[in-house]
Amino acid sequence: MTSLILLQTRVKLPSVSFSLHSSQPNSHLIFFWVYNSAVSSLNTKLLKKERRFWFLGYRVRGIASCLQREGPDCLISDPIEFKNMASTIFRSFQTHPFVFHPTTLLRRKNVLFYCTMRSAQTTQAATQEKVKPPQAKVSNLTQNKTLENALKDYEAVIGIETHVQLSTLTKAFCSCPYNYASQPNTSICPICMGLPGALPILNFKVIEAAVKVGVALNCKLALNSKFDRKQYFYADLPKGYQISQFDVPIATGGYIDLDIPVEFGGGHRKFGITRVHMEEDAGKLMHSDDGSYSQESTFPFVLSINIIFFVKVINVCSFLQVDLNRAGVPLLEIVSEPDMRNGIEAAEYAAEIQRVVRYLGVSNGNMQEGSLRCDVNVSVRPIGQSQFGTKVEIKNLNSFSNVSRAIDYEISRQVLLHSQGQDKEIVQETRLWEEGAQKTVTMRKKEGLSDYRYFPEPDLPGVFLTQEYVDGIHKSLPELPEMKRRRYEKMGLSMQDVLFLANDMNVAVFFDTTITKGADAKLAANWIMSDIAAYMKNEELTITEVKLSPQELAELIASIKDGTISGKIGKQILFELLAKGGTVKGLIEEKDLVQIVDPAEIEKMVEKVLSENSKQLDQYRGGKTKLQGYFAGQIMKLSKGKANPGILNKILLEKLNAKS
Repeated sequence: MTSLILLQTRVKLPSVSFSLHSSQPNSHLIFFWVYNSAVSSLNTKLLKKERRFWFLGYRVRGIASCLQREGPDCLISDPIEFKNMASTIFRSFQTHPFVFHPTTLLRRKNVLFYCTMRSAQTTQAATQEKVKPPQAKVSNLTQNKTLENALKDYEAVIGIETHVQLSTLTKAFCSCPYNYASQPNTSICPICMGLPGALPILNFKVIEAAVKVGVALNCKLALNSKFDRKQYFYADLPKGYQISQFDVPIATGGYIDLDIPVEFGGGHRKFGITRVHMEEDAGKLMHSDDGSYSQESTFPFVLSINIIFFVKVINVCSFLQVDLNRAGVPLLEIVSEPDMRNGIEAAEYAAEIQRVVRYLGVSNGNMQEGSLRCDVNVSVRPIGQSQFGTKVEIKNLNSFSNVSRAIDYEISRQVLLHSQGQDKEIVQETRLWEEGAQKTVTMRKKEGLSDYRYFPEPDLPGVFLTQEYVDGIHKSLPELPEMKRRRYEKMGLSMQDVLFLANDMNVAVFFDTTITKGADAKLAANWIMSDIAAYMKNEELTITEVKLSPQELAELIASIKDGTISGKIGKQILFELLAKGGTVKGLIEEKDLVQIVDPAEIEKMVEKVLSENSKQLDQYRGGKTKLQGYFAGQIMKLSKGKANPGILNKILLEKLNAKS
């Protein structure tokens, strides 16, 4: 970030303020270059650290205009070397008074000019480096065995804070619309921007959505609740506070039921819900695509002898922008009880929350868009211990698989530290999940609970609900995923079928409509889970985007069941219906796909194939009975797939086993 710094004074620019003071009247002026490639002429006897080179020049008084960056980690303290370096640098001022970094010394695109103040004592202290004792290396095999044994003695305690972005037409406290991926700062107003004098007005749809979610999660609703101000300062929070709910949330004390997939062990789980409360979202910080931003700028450089040099520098810095489109978008925060014990349970809990809000229609729940965000809290404790361990929060989880992997990694990390007697290294902190490295890394430490200085929001009235209003919303709720799964189980479907069908509300609606048209439930489930699902995956379509209707799927199943067409022809018709639409009866008549069920006609086909393959017939009668499939395939080819398979196999077997 470009800033103007006055030595021994104070300068304030927009969004940047620095105050520099020195204990000595004459302070060192430090010049800092960052090289992308080594410079051979200045590479001798230089202290290298991450390819950074530090130079100490003349003692000067005056004013410097520069780029403010982090202070140097190390300095060159040899006076002779300082003098030589400074002479080389300041000669370049005389030779090229308007170009601080001539091409003979440095390349412009590879340089960052840096000035700061350091006293002599600071310079001397900075040269001292602490040498850390070498640590013993432990082989991965030994570490894995130690971890495997230790995991048996510890259990994890996991809770999740889920933020659900509501699909309202306007924001929570103003009339601005919100559309994902719209141009930055195109959907804002004085209320979004937190300008003085702007007053919020509550969107009643937010309350309706909160009540729906509270009822769906079996919570106790607070008929009288309120909004509070949560005070904290961050670049994406223009007001300096967030409107949320603190001590009186709209819903508390609920639970959620879910089923673990069979491939992960199966079973039914019930997890507690601590609270559900309403709040507004913050803005979004955006970085440049490559993580940096380069801009050529010109700054004056002033020495005590009143000679002004215009220094051209390349400002290489992190380029950060704020998009306030998302500021004020309504959120529901759902806080779970610490009831989960592994990554699979946590991921399935988050997935169930997504299903619930989608079934209710209050949010699209798309994690890739930030409509559903999970913050996971993980701690471990010895089995049998009632006291919780030190809690670690994990952020940056943008998929359910990442939730599971991040938790399992964090459990292993904490258990390993416990087993090695280093449990004090587990501190309360926020960690990020690095998907590439498949590990969590420290983001920031938490020394204690944050003091958000909550107090009631003075610009909003309390939220008062009537029991009649709550009962009306309860009656209007659709069949939720848990109810649907139990109903499908009663139909005789397997748990694998149940979980697949209930996972997507639109798939469940398609299935339910198909069986209401008379289709067998198991057959309909098989068609949807196999051929239809494969087609949607290959074409990247949803069930609502295919041309096939539930009515025609039921007709197709009935046509196969009564023998009008074979299963093979049924698949051909299915893909035609998926891609182009139409009716089953129309395609059967148009392409003459009616199944051949006349035994006499099929017998003629069998005799023709056997007569044309006498060699294979002798081999079959000689003991190679697997050739029956070969003959059946040839007959189906001759009939263009229309021969009834049951009748065909019966006649074929009789002919093959005949003596003549």
